[in-house]
Amino acid sequence: MATGLLAVPAHAAPDPADIALVNRLTWGVDEASVKDIADGGPSRFIDEQLRAPPSKLPPEAQAQVDAMRISREPMAQLVVEIDAQNKAANAITDPVEKKAARDAYNKALNDLNREAQSRSLLRDLYAPDQLREQMTWFWFNHFNVQANKRDIRAMVGDYEDQAIRAHALGRFRDLLEATLRHPAMLRYLDNDQNAVGKINENYAREIMELHTMGVGSGYTQKDVQELARILTGVGVDLKPTAPKLKPQWQPLYLRSGLFEFNPARHDFGDKQFLGHTIHGSGFGEVEQALDLIAASPATAHHVSSQLATYFVGDAPPAALVDRMAMTFQRSKGDIAAVLRTLFRSSEFKASLGKTLKDPVHYAVSAVRLAYNGRTILNTDPLSNWLQRMGQGLFAHETPDGYALASSDWSGPGQMATRFEIARLIGSGAAGLFKPRDGAKPEQPAFPQIQSALFFQSLQPQLSASTTQVLAKATSQQEWNTLYLSSPEFMRR
Repeated sequence: MATGLLAVPAHAAPDPADIALVNRLTWGVDEASVKDIADGGPSRFIDEQLRAPPSKLPPEAQAQVDAMRISREPMAQLVVEIDAQNKAANAITDPVEKKAARDAYNKALNDLNREAQSRSLLRDLYAPDQLREQMTWFWFNHFNVQANKRDIRAMVGDYEDQAIRAHALGRFRDLLEATLRHPAMLRYLDNDQNAVGKINENYAREIMELHTMGVGSGYTQKDVQELARILTGVGVDLKPTAPKLKPQWQPLYLRSGLFEFNPARHDFGDKQFLGHTIHGSGFGEVEQALDLIAASPATAHHVSSQLATYFVGDAPPAALVDRMAMTFQRSKGDIAAVLRTLFRSSEFKASLGKTLKDPVHYAVSAVRLAYNGRTILNTDPLSNWLQRMGQGLFAHETPDGYALASSDWSGPGQMATRFEIARLIGSGAAGLFKPRDGAKPEQPAFPQIQSALFFQSLQPQLSASTTQVLAKATSQQEWNTLYLSSPEFMRR
């Protein structure tokens, strides 16, 4: 039997509650995270994760990120270059040449999207500030955009990095405006087509319904319409020069990268929004509207409910959500403060180890455990597994993002796919150590799950039935597959 060859280290097992806390606040247990909580205790571990500044990755992983085009070229430059490539392809008349040019254009977009996915996964796997990376995923899902719409594939890496990640543990009001100012969001929800005389309500509706106050929270269709008017002129401009404007409008024009507020496209009439009169003034109207939305008790409750669902589980206790919402309002939307209220609650502690991992948590935690800090060389297999499990990165088509409820990820088809992925990871390197460009040979690698980390921290938490199943494994590969398929590993 594969397990009989390994001796259990003679060390005291860590507190199971501490291991469960690590599993919840990170993308999965590894030696470094267990050492962190063992050295400082759970309270210090929580505080350090909440306060951790954005950090660099270990050298081998950081080198992969630094070599990416999205790391070397500003997003605005990438988008302009891609747009020029598209226009040049469209101008070709020869059908064969046109197809080749269109294929090259789409490949360039796909390469940028793949880089963004790879950077995101490398950070999930290896970043010391694990909670920030987990919150980056949560907020991206909350403020979802789909990469395959229009030219968003050239923008999505910057959207995740600058609009989301930079504000993931900051103030909600800042995060809300950062997403509003990003061309990926403006493209995705069509606000770049929202202009006086040609109102597009898509973005205004999703801000109210999904991003802030939530359905049934008291705002009206009239509020949506008025917010759409407020948002007229907020859009995207790829041209290098500012548009020609009337003299009175020139001081009101705003431009930052590809983001643009064009007063010539703005409705300057007064608006009645959430019971307040907002006088026509330009982009200042947007600031006023965001202030009102972010300060709304409905926003505090809706966002707190989403956070509690993500970190505690389906139908979180109402009393917990109410306390989080109070912290949200008292702290003026300080995300870290709201999370601190959540993480220190009895309801959170009672939920540890009982929440089903969603596909991203499952796949990333499996690789973190299997290779325990060793840097993979190719994230494509990981991206493909997420796609197969129905949670591909930047791939959700509708603005509501992927479901947070466990029931959406517990069907028999999902479990069958997870078992197959467990077999791929448990049986060998699964392509994770095969460089994408083929410039170097694939590195030998085999998952080392039965390590000191397993015996000290994970084995004591196994049920008798899981232990019996594992004991029947006839090879290390089979044991790995069975453990990664076990109920204990499926939960966080």
